[in-house]
This record gives sequence, C-alpha cells and structure tokens, in this order.
Amino acid sequence: LTDLLQQYATSFRDPMMLQPPEWFKAFIYCEAFLQLPFFPVAAYAFLKGGCRWIRTPAIIYSTHVATTLFAILAHILFHDFSKSELAGPQSLRERLVLLSIYLPYLLIPLLLLFTMLCNPHYKHVEKRKRK
Repeated sequence: LTDLLQQYATSFRDPMMLQPPEWFKAFIYCEAFLQLPFFPVAAYAFLKGGCRWIRTPAIIYSTHVATTLFAILAHILFHDFSKSELAGPQSLRERLVLLSIYLPYLLIPLLLLFTMLCNPHYKHVEKRKRK
C-alpha cells in the first residue's frame, strides 16, 4: 500500500498525500471519526428505504464534506507548490488533473445535499393538531 501511495503521489503530483499540511491532517481526522461512521448508517437508511430520519445527518455530512473539499480544491488551484519538498502540480494542466481526482468527492456530497433538500420524500411534513 505504501508503494501504491507513493506511485499515486508521484504520478498525479499530489504532495498532500505524502506530506499533508496540518489543516489537511485535521480533515483526515474528521473523515476518520465523523465521515466514516456515517457510511454504514447512511447505507442502512438508503437500502432500507423510507427512513426520513437520515435527512439531517445527510445534510450535516454533505455540507461538512463540501466545505472541506472547497478548501482542498482552492489549495490545489492557488498554492505555490514550487516551495514544496515533494513535486506538486506546476502547470495548469497538472493542477486540473489533480483537481479532477478530488472533484467527485465534492460532487457526490453536493448531489446528496440537493436530494435531501429538494426531494419531496425527505422534506419534513408538518403535523397539524386536531381541534
């Protein structure tokens, strides 16, 4: 696995995987302790179907992931990697290739957020009191 990680980082010029900045490490911890536990819960809710209670956790999950990905994508686009010890993307093409690897991790949570906010099945239905 170490060789595979090294090959990925070299091929796609992703120094964040080999020497992650402190803020990126914080995102990794959030992923390990917040996002990963959400996966089996969400899988259960979506496979079972009809679980409207998943709406709030899914909104929290998707907004958290989207927020972290905006920071990562901005770092890829605007950071000066010429000062890094490891080879990072230098040209616009290399930055866009690396961006395309991270982009699905933004698009999928945004689709989940859109589904939770717009799908009538997951919208909260108010119960009115009878007189």
